[in-house]
Formats: sequence, structure tokens, C-alpha cells
Amino acid sequence: MNVNERIRAREVRLIDSTGDQLGVKSKQEALEIASKRELDLVLVAPNAKPPVCRIMDYGKYRFEQQKKEKEARKKQKVISVKEVRFTPGIGDHDFETKLKNARKFLAKGDKVKAAVRFRGRAITHKDLGREVLDRFAEEVKDIATVESKPKMEGRNMFMMLAPAKDKEK
Repeated sequence: MNVNERIRAREVRLIDSTGDQLGVKSKQEALEIASKRELDLVLVAPNAKPPVCRIMDYGKYRFEQQKKEKEARKKQKVISVKEVRFTPGIGDHDFETKLKNARKFLAKGDKVKAAVRFRGRAITHKDLGREVLDRFAEEVKDIATVESKPKMEGRNMFMMLAPAKDKEK
């Protein structure tokens, strides 16, 4: 924002600190009025004809803005995507271990990307990979919803799962 001497306009519409309009003044007059009140002249609407300036404590204004931004950042929820990888012929115990990890991620509020990696000639049996992902989706359906159905991308088959909404409430 342009403040005090950085304002380039010759004439400005002036608004004082209480919100009252003081009319159209020259830049020099506006600066004098602001300095008498020991406040800053801040350009708030540069595209207006004439540009609009406000008399305010610029340091306090910036502090308030930063405080609002900080509060907004606190309320944001960052969702990360965790990946769980399988093979088409995964054993029962390995499947249970990966299922337990995925449940932990979902409980924490993260999304889970379940991937089946086809190696070598296993790519010819895509149905086995789909069965693994379907079984996985069935096991976690109480705490997760399927965001995207299983789809192939190169030698991998992916499926996205998100935490169930009713679980968050």
C-alpha cells in the first residue's frame, strides 16, 4: 500500500480516521492534516477518480491485518495424502499390516492413495489388482469413502480414499 509521500496523485478524496469525508484535497493539504493528527495518509482506492486516501495509524492497521491472516491460517486444515502400496499377490498378513496403517492415516484425517504395483508379467492379471483394491475398500468402508475408483496409470493401479464425513462430526 502507498503511504504518505509514496502517494503520487496530485488530488485525493480524503476520509478521516472516524470515517467522515473531508472532500477533495491536494496531496500536500492531506499530508499536513494527517501529520497534525500524528497519523498516516494511506491510499485505499488508487483506481478511483480522484484516488481515495484515509487518515489512519498505518502501523496499527498492518498489525491488525497480520493478526487476521494468522487467525485464518490457524483455521485452515491441511490434508496430506498417504500412500499404501500393494502387489497383486499380496499375502494375508502383509495386507492386514497395510490395512492397519491405512486405518491409522484415515483416523488422523489424511487421505489414502491405495496403489497396486504390477511388476513383470503380472500386468496381464489386472483383475487380481482390482480384487486387492476392492477388498481394501471393503475393509475400510466404515471409516472411509472411495473418492476415485481403481484406475490404471502405467504399471500401477490407483484408488483414492478420503475419511468419512460422519466420522469427523
